[in-house]
Amino acid sequence: MKAPSFSYERAESVANAIELLARHGPDAQILAGGQSLMPMLNFRVARPAVLVDINPIADLAAIRVDKKGVFIGALARHADIEHSGEVAEQLPLVAAAMPQIAHPAIRNRGTFGGSCALGDPAAELPACCVALGAEFRIAGPKGERSVPAAKFFAGVYTTALEPGELLLGAQFPARQPGYVSRFLELTRRHGDYAMVGAAAHGRLDKGRLSDLKFVYFAVGDRPIMAMGLARAVEGKPLDAATIDAAVAALKDDLDPPGDLHASSVLKRHLAGVIARRMLNEYATHKGA
Repeated sequence: MKAPSFSYERAESVANAIELLARHGPDAQILAGGQSLMPMLNFRVARPAVLVDINPIADLAAIRVDKKGVFIGALARHADIEHSGEVAEQLPLVAAAMPQIAHPAIRNRGTFGGSCALGDPAAELPACCVALGAEFRIAGPKGERSVPAAKFFAGVYTTALEPGELLLGAQFPARQPGYVSRFLELTRRHGDYAMVGAAAHGRLDKGRLSDLKFVYFAVGDRPIMAMGLARAVEGKPLDAATIDAAVAALKDDLDPPGDLHASSVLKRHLAGVIARRMLNEYATHKGA
């Protein structure tokens, strides 16, 4: 199929983008990488009257590191994040997730902000943002505001973004000594949507985990924090009994619906497989 007819506007600045969104109202749609939007247009799932292209806003493509942590701009390409030495050093969880996102051709154009603003519950980056405690920066007619990642994702393709607002990027806290990240997803083929995946970040000291954020994706309508699992391992030696208890706690943490990629029963099983593998990796972790 072909996309429906639409008009095109080119935003030269954040202020210009906000003005264009206000002018065209709910009929306007942001165009960033277009890797999700263009298929939706071609299948006529999306029918915007106007596309507001934000690609000329170079500042939104920045990846900045300072004492506060790491800021990733909404227009940062997946490929740029994947190959960034600063991201690898400061955000190893994000670095581990990037090669699992689709395929290189998509990562060359797809953007950080596009993935997060879409709110796909099977996407990798939203789970990483929640696990790392990122805050999203948003601009709108009333100025700028910040929303914690844990509150940003509100449902399937639903976020805290209000009409007329533009996602500027995400601020990640500075990396803290002793914190270790793990990422794992299970797919039928590399590049496919995950059947189940998880991003984890916590403090590891002498084989014991604390302050663990264990976040699943592709198991609900948004990134799901496995609170029971985290409580089961808090401050305890990561032996077989602790790991068994953590996996058992998932029965109350998760209630995954089935989809095209896996049934509910299979997703529950795979969530346990992922938890066991990742906790065993923590248990055998060596180094900083």
